[in-house]
Amino acid sequence: MVSRLTRQDKLKELTGLYVIVDRQVLGGRDELEIAREVIQGGAKVIQLRDKQRSMVELLPVAERLKELCLKAGILFIINDYLDLALAVDADGLHIGYGDLPVQVARRELPMAKIIGSSVTTVSRAIKVGDEGVDYISVGSMFPTESKEGAIVVGLDILKQVREAVSSPVVAIGGIDKSNVGEVIAAGADCVAVISAVLSTPDVKKATKGLVSEIRKARRKCQG
Repeated sequence: MVSRLTRQDKLKELTGLYVIVDRQVLGGRDELEIAREVIQGGAKVIQLRDKQRSMVELLPVAERLKELCLKAGILFIINDYLDLALAVDADGLHIGYGDLPVQVARRELPMAKIIGSSVTTVSRAIKVGDEGVDYISVGSMFPTESKEGAIVVGLDILKQVREAVSSPVVAIGGIDKSNVGEVIAAGADCVAVISAVLSTPDVKKATKGLVSEIRKARRKCQG
């Protein structure tokens, strides 16, 4: 089971599609059902992100999602809420700039849990890596409507971060089937999406399509 893996083994799972489940873009659809479709489509990681509901409100949702991911053998990450990640025994915690300090998260989380951090610069990537982050999320790669005020950093920054750190690098922001190949070619180990999957009428099909493009791009890069 994924939750019994070591930190290093969990990081090896960050090689495909990482889907962020955010109720704001679901249009009233059930989070659990969406997660099932994402899993059936071949995603390797699901993150629960919700900036509107409290930890108490999110607890039952997170528990169900954790159980679903555990059965499927994929990683389950909580965004921002350390207490929620601990309460449901999530595989890890993702923190953004201005959220909980990395050192605090590392101190409070069990050693087997992974921590991810969002960055927009190479210097920030190096800093959070030195502070104990396990994987680094770089973006936004392209313009996106999923995150208000997102800074578009582009592929060059992704390449520079890839060269500067040894941790797995997750690319995020405006990524879809048309550009995911460029992102993989620029050095991303894993690709995180929201709208490219969740804003479509057929989530499973959209997930499968992206997974297929990632694999195709990976094969091309390997020769």
